[in-house]
Amino acid sequence: MCILGGHQTDFSRVWSREGRDLSDMIREATHGALDDAGIGAEQVESIHVGNAFGELQRQQGHLGSMVAQVVPELWGRPAMRHEGACASGSLAILSAMAEIEAGRYDCVLVVGVEEQKNLPGDEASRIQNSAAWQGRENIPCRFMWPAVFGRLAQEYEERYGLDRRHLNAISQLNYANARRNPKAQTRRWQFAPEAFHDDDSANPVIEPGVRRQDCAQITDGACAVLLATPQCATELGLDPWRLPRILGWGHRNAGLRLLDKLERSRGQDYVFPDVRATILDAFRRAGLPGVQALDGIETHDCFTSTEYMAIDHFGLTPPGQSWRAVEDGTIAPGGACPVNMSGGLIGGGHPVGATGVRMLLDAGRQVMDQASEMQIPGARRIGTLNIGGSCATTVSFVVGRP
Repeated sequence: MCILGGHQTDFSRVWSREGRDLSDMIREATHGALDDAGIGAEQVESIHVGNAFGELQRQQGHLGSMVAQVVPELWGRPAMRHEGACASGSLAILSAMAEIEAGRYDCVLVVGVEEQKNLPGDEASRIQNSAAWQGRENIPCRFMWPAVFGRLAQEYEERYGLDRRHLNAISQLNYANARRNPKAQTRRWQFAPEAFHDDDSANPVIEPGVRRQDCAQITDGACAVLLATPQCATELGLDPWRLPRILGWGHRNAGLRLLDKLERSRGQDYVFPDVRATILDAFRRAGLPGVQALDGIETHDCFTSTEYMAIDHFGLTPPGQSWRAVEDGTIAPGGACPVNMSGGLIGGGHPVGATGVRMLLDAGRQVMDQASEMQIPGARRIGTLNIGGSCATTVSFVVGRP
């Protein structure tokens, strides 16, 4: 499966301040992807849109048809929208791949989009709670998702021991990586040194287990990619041997409630066995022996605890020992397997429906040596991990050179 091209909007933009909305993001991302691939809209045979909260945040649904509305050249194309919380974009990719593999279509457009800055932060936060089991998570809190992933940090503490210095180091690393990303939300943000310590003034507690710098930010943004078979790429005048490819994928689901997942994994090696299985499925389908075959990872760091979880679930360390990869520089630029060279969600931004598509696009650029200042030298294979809710929906891809 070739990635013909793609486009990410600037995740630092607040579109409502410009009198624009998610429809304008879709327009820019679609045109940008077509231009990057060097093909016309007439070559697109099907469209898949990933979006989580359009109805709640903008009172706008039916986003499959929105693409043709703002890019009239795509009028008449079959289109559909996919929702899986923060993994919505990856579900759109999986559906596009399935259509291509089934032989229905040869060239498919995927657009991930989310608008989250048009409402006050507290209201946007409440909207995102719909990705949990409403009223039944049994975690007393003001902010659901900081509380959920603070509980994950506490779970690591209880099972294996956890030093918060390692979570602070993950945050600091992702913000530093974001400064090299020209489309990262936080690329111009500045912090005092104490912001990356357990300082109650500079880095206050949001919910138990989570401080301010542990959290990704609410973000606007869209990202689009064009997927096609190698034969189709050739017919479009492109060289399939100069295009990144999706080598493997994994997709698993669990129940909504975090505490149920934690209870089911008691006594097992991994906190989230379904996440581990998703990653292993992607490795197997890509024909890889394990994480040692990857040159880098783009993972879902909606909170530092989710990146900490991803480190051992990818296999960079034994279960519960993610701190080793933080301390020895494995995940840093120049390390054995750099993680989130884009800045991830914490540094790069997290427009929910766009995140999985953005990960895939960044992975493709890495393996083709097109990631500019974010480049991992000699990268040939990049893994991604995109989660929805409290790891209720999990998708992983392996992207590589042909």
